[in-house]
Amino acid sequence: MRAEVGAGNTMASAARHLTSGRLLAGNVVWNLIGQGAPLLVAVVAIPLLVQGLGIDRFGVLTLAWTVIGYFSLFDLGLSRALTKLVAEKLGAEQTEEVPALVWTALAMILALGILGGAVVGLLAPWLARDALKVPETLQTETIQALYLLALAVPVVITTAGLRGVLEAQQQFALASAVRLALGLFTYLGPLFVLPFTQSLPLVVAVLLVGRILAWLVHLALCLHVLPTLGRSVRLQRAVVGPLLHFGGWLTVTNVVGPLMVYLDRFLVGVVLSVAAVAYYVAPYELVTRLLLIPAALVGVLFPAFATSLAHDRPRAARLVGLGMHATLLALFPIALACVVLAQDGLNVWLGSDFAANSTRVLQWLAVGVFLNSLAQVPFALLQAAGRPNVTAALHLVELPLYLVGLVWLLQLYGVDGAAIAWTARVAVDAVCLFGLALWCLPASARVVRRVAVVAAAALAALALAALQPTLPARLAVAALALGAFTPAVWYWLLAADDRALVRSQLKLLPGVR
Repeated sequence: MRAEVGAGNTMASAARHLTSGRLLAGNVVWNLIGQGAPLLVAVVAIPLLVQGLGIDRFGVLTLAWTVIGYFSLFDLGLSRALTKLVAEKLGAEQTEEVPALVWTALAMILALGILGGAVVGLLAPWLARDALKVPETLQTETIQALYLLALAVPVVITTAGLRGVLEAQQQFALASAVRLALGLFTYLGPLFVLPFTQSLPLVVAVLLVGRILAWLVHLALCLHVLPTLGRSVRLQRAVVGPLLHFGGWLTVTNVVGPLMVYLDRFLVGVVLSVAAVAYYVAPYELVTRLLLIPAALVGVLFPAFATSLAHDRPRAARLVGLGMHATLLALFPIALACVVLAQDGLNVWLGSDFAANSTRVLQWLAVGVFLNSLAQVPFALLQAAGRPNVTAALHLVELPLYLVGLVWLLQLYGVDGAAIAWTARVAVDAVCLFGLALWCLPASARVVRRVAVVAAAALAALALAALQPTLPARLAVAALALGAFTPAVWYWLLAADDRALVRSQLKLLPGVR
C-alpha cells in the first residue's frame, strides 16, 4: 500500500512539475516570440523579395512557402499524437517506454514523408505546366523547385515530430529558439541569394538547406534533453494503433478546418465579385493574426493537459481556468479596440473605399476571433483527453451547414454576410466546445460557467460599441466596458494564487516593481 501511495505521489509530483504555472507562463512567451517575430521580419523582407525576384518568381516562392507549411498534413496527425503520448509517459515517470514510442512514431512519419515527397515529385510537371498556370519561361525552374520541395517533405514532417518530443517535455524555450531562427531564415535566406542569382531552384535549395539544419538541431536537442533516446533505438508495434487512432481523427480536423478557413473567399468571388474578395480578405488577414495569441497558449497547454488528465485531473481543471482567463484578458481589449477603431483605422490604412465597405466586416470578424480564441482551450482539452474524434465530428457537421449559411448570407448582406457567417460558425463551435469541455472534465464546470458569463457580457459590450455612430461614443462605451471588465476578471474569475502568478510575471517586465 505504501509503495502504491509513493508511486502515486511521484506521478503527481512529475505531473505538477510539467504543468506548473510559472513554467507554462514562460513557455507561452517563448511560443509567442518563436511564432510572432518572423512575421515582423516578413513585413520588411517581402517587398524586397518582390522587387528582386519579380512578381512571377515571387508568386512561385510564396507557393513554396505554402507547400512547406501544409506538408504537415502528410504526417496524419502523428506529431500531435506523439506529443500527447510522450507527455503522458513523462507525467507517469515511465521514461523507459518513451524511446520506443518516439522512434516508432518517427519511423511512421518518415515513411509517410517519403510517400508524400514522391507524390509531390510525380505531380511537379503537371503542377507547373497546367494546374498553376506558370509562365512558360519559368516552367523549367518551377519544376526543378518542386522537385527540391519533394525532397523537403520527409525533412519537414519528421522535424515536426521531433519538435513534438520537445514540447511534450515543456522545452518550449529550446523549440521556440529553433523555430525563431528557422522562421527568420525562411525570409532572410532568399534575400541572401538575390545579389547573386534570381534562380528559383537555388532559392528553394537554400530553404531546403535551412530545413535540414533545423532537423539536425531538433534531433540534437531531443538527444540532449532525453538521453535515453540515443541509448535505446528500437521500434514497438504496440504503439502503432494508438498513434494511428489519434492521428487519423486529427487529420480529419486538419483537412476540414482549412476548408472552412479558405472557402469563404472563393465563394465571395463567385457570388459577389473579385473586388468584394479584397474588401473581405484585407480585414480578415489583419484581425485573424490575433489568433497567434491563443495558438501560442494552447500549444503550451496541450502537453500540460495530456499530462494532468492522465495523472491529476483537478490540476487539469485549474489549467482550463488559467487558459480561459488568460485568453479573456488578452483578447477582449484587442477585440474591443478593433471594433471601436475599425472605420477610422481602415480609412488610414487602406483608404476611404475600404473604410466604407469593410468596417462591418472587420467588426464582425473581431467578435468572431474573440470567440474562436476562447474555444481554443476546450478544443485542446478534448484532443489531449484522446477525443480528437469528437472535434473531427463537430467540424464535419459544421462544414455543410456553414457553406449553406455562407451562400445565403452573401446573397442577403453582400460581403458583410461572409463575416456574419464566419462569426456565427465560430460562435456555434465555441458553445459546443464549452459544453464538451464540461462533459470531458466535469471538475471544470465552475470556471467554464463563469467564463461563459463574462464572455456573454463582453459580447454585449462589443455589440454596443459597434452600434455607436461616432468615434467619441464608441470610445466612451469602450472605457466603460474595460472599467467593468478588468475587476470582474481579476476578482471574480481569478483565484488568489492565479493573481499572485500574474503579479510575479508582471514584475519580470522592465520598469515594473
